[in-house]
Amino acid sequence: MSGSDPFGLTAGLPPALADIVEDFQALPERERLQLLLEFSQGLPELPAHLQGHPELMERVDECQSPVFISVEVDGEGRAHLHVSAPPEAPTTRGFAGVLREGLEGLPAAEVLELPADVCSRLGLEQAVSPLRMRGMTGMLARVKRQVRVALAA
Repeated sequence: MSGSDPFGLTAGLPPALADIVEDFQALPERERLQLLLEFSQGLPELPAHLQGHPELMERVDECQSPVFISVEVDGEGRAHLHVSAPPEAPTTRGFAGVLREGLEGLPAAEVLELPADVCSRLGLEQAVSPLRMRGMTGMLARVKRQVRVALAA
């Protein structure tokens, strides 16, 4: 365990997601929400084949806002996450941005091995509501389910 992670918050995380957790944990609690909002602004547009087609994506019912996720596993077994989250829901969109940046291009097997408590490792419990935390956990659950389905196909 490194000195920058005395509580093991990055244990079991792929490098990109571990870096994101470290970035959040390096900030005082009140500044973590601002970082989450920055992730909301960095969420990329959907690829052309998904734009305007929510029926091709899975709704995340745990989110109050209309959030849709699609995970594609390419021929090399790498996961590619696409998320539609409305701009007027910046916290939810920020969570989507964290997952997208932290998981994009990972081997599908690594996505399935992610610990269930990834969301809580960001240290946002004081800044966002339990309902929003449940939404992010729901997003991760959908991602894993879609990866399992893609691998089984």
